[in-house]
Amino acid sequence: MATYNKFQPFVEYVYKGKIDFTPSTGHTFKIFLCAAANAPVATNGLLANLTTASTANLDTTTVVVGTAAQTSGTLTVLFNDLTVTSTGGTTGPFRYVGIYDDTPTSPADPLVMWYDYGSEITLALNETFLFDFTTSTFTAT
Repeated sequence: MATYNKFQPFVEYVYKGKIDFTPSTGHTFKIFLCAAANAPVATNGLLANLTTASTANLDTTTVVVGTAAQTSGTLTVLFNDLTVTSTGGTTGPFRYVGIYDDTPTSPADPLVMWYDYGSEITLALNETFLFDFTTSTFTAT
């Protein structure tokens, strides 16, 4: 099972209104991929801080917020599952998969969180992969 990790600057971005999970705001969240040699670290704040693997061969990279609610000062966010298909050729290898907000321009592409799958994954042409986000809610305090 993939291991969840939070980017530390994420909490500040939410507090300052840079990342907004409210569906009516129209923020678009996308996945990024990183190979084992390019592991994200908790202090990364922007997509530009990472060396990412190409997602060009994937049929989609957009992730939809299922729910986002605050209780007693803790924000809990749940993304819908995302099934991707490698339609343009091979995708990967990647070990880390994360989510960033593609909407803000200042700062551009703030990072939310990432999962460590423990070993590298490569998708062959027309192979699918399920990112099971609904079994892993995450919180920010």
